[in-house]
Amino acid sequence: MNSQLTAYVSLICTSGVLNLYLCAYVYRNRYRYKHVAHFFMFYTASIAIYCFAAAFGLLSTTLVQIKFWTVIQYVGMPISTPLGLLFVMKYLGIPVSRKKVLSLLVVPLLTIIMVATNDWHHLHYRVYEIDSVLGAPYIRQEIGIWYAIHGIYIFSCMLAAFLLAVSYWKETAKVYRPQLFSLILGQLIPMLTAFLYLLGFTPKGVDPVPMVLWLSSLLYLWSISSSRLFTLMPIAKDTIFNSINDGVMVLDESIQLIEFNQTCKEYFPQLNRTLIGKDFHEIWYDLSGNEFPLELDFISHTQEVQLTADDKKRIYQIRTSPLVQVKNSTGLIVIFTDITELKSLQNKLQYQAYYDELTQIYNRRAFMEYCEKDFAAAEQNAIAFTVMLMDIDHFKKVNDTYGHHLGDQLLKHIVSICKNQLMENQVFARYGGEEFALYLKGYTAAEAEVLGNRLRKSLEGQILHSSEGNIPATFSMGIAETIHGTMETVDQLLNKADKALYSAKQAGRNQVHIYMEDEVKVS
Repeated sequence: MNSQLTAYVSLICTSGVLNLYLCAYVYRNRYRYKHVAHFFMFYTASIAIYCFAAAFGLLSTTLVQIKFWTVIQYVGMPISTPLGLLFVMKYLGIPVSRKKVLSLLVVPLLTIIMVATNDWHHLHYRVYEIDSVLGAPYIRQEIGIWYAIHGIYIFSCMLAAFLLAVSYWKETAKVYRPQLFSLILGQLIPMLTAFLYLLGFTPKGVDPVPMVLWLSSLLYLWSISSSRLFTLMPIAKDTIFNSINDGVMVLDESIQLIEFNQTCKEYFPQLNRTLIGKDFHEIWYDLSGNEFPLELDFISHTQEVQLTADDKKRIYQIRTSPLVQVKNSTGLIVIFTDITELKSLQNKLQYQAYYDELTQIYNRRAFMEYCEKDFAAAEQNAIAFTVMLMDIDHFKKVNDTYGHHLGDQLLKHIVSICKNQLMENQVFARYGGEEFALYLKGYTAAEAEVLGNRLRKSLEGQILHSSEGNIPATFSMGIAETIHGTMETVDQLLNKADKALYSAKQAGRNQVHIYMEDEVKVS
């Protein structure tokens, strides 16, 4: 592949990646943007399909491959222009009905069918073959009647979107004009490129439009990140302000309340229009009974706050952000996001990640994480550190004889006994199927041996009584103590304990063995 073709593919892939990122970013934040985001997501997704298919087309070496990727291009490209028009219309507050959406998509859908079946009728391309001079992937084409219809249609959509955006320029406040300017250029760049392509002023045999779409994407990205595209719109901002899912309060430079939206009213039913113009600190104290937790110093801050209303606890993420208003006066936006369900889900997922589902004690992952941390601290401060591995003797026989449901009961029975003998700072975990682990910070191997025998005897003396009969259980245990100054790791220490456990098993089970260099101490 020559350097020129490499440059083409790189530019097209850049356009595809940027549009895919925009689609993913807006999707992630769609709850803030309402319906305008849906049009933008489909718009950027269709452009991404168009760009990536164009890149693969330029990497093709046969006419069959080129035709295939051309069809894929036409899955995205014809739809992207009416979607861009719909996005601009929605942005400007122009009503967009389902009937209008469907009518705008009729021609693009027919174009997809025409391109996919072109070899049968040649209505889109009369001739579509590899250029005899340049070779693959460059194409020589002669357009058919449907190509002309399709071209007029997509050009009309881009022109309509461009003219609509331009027509709203004068009535748009200066603070919102950067957004509108990005939309205008975002439509103008591909439109001019397509026009130059049709006139033959672009490289022969290659569609240049996807090569320039990265410029439009950067404009949209800049507008989203710097001028609050979607969150503050010149025409539809009032509607969006009152329909977003976040609660929003707007404060002036004197920290007085000047506006709040409907969601904020739902979060705080005591809010009403009579509070407009009052000091925000007083309002917040009346709403929550506490001081406002963030500094209102015209710098962005974020904090989570738990509030109780009607005996229900809700968790909000509160963000403050400076706002430069139309007359260049500075204010503040205070945004409230209800994250109660999210925090509940996070806590649940965190619990599932660190706790064994059956026994409700730490799992292996949690044990290793905490063990690594405390092991490093013990090593640094030269404190004794010991690990103990415990295995239930003949547990497989219990499962085979009584069934797994009683095996599970036995596991919970054993955990209950051990927990009654252990202190809170002794980290106890289910290490495997019938294997448990315990680490003891500040304990020598000898001290751990005493605890191990106490656990072993306690388990031996408490038989599980079940509907299937009495089920006894015993532990075999292996203990290893770290040797300071040897650069030993947790894995090495656990390996020593495992060897001691194996020794206990080999010696007849129901006993505690301590690992020592070149030998294992039997208890």
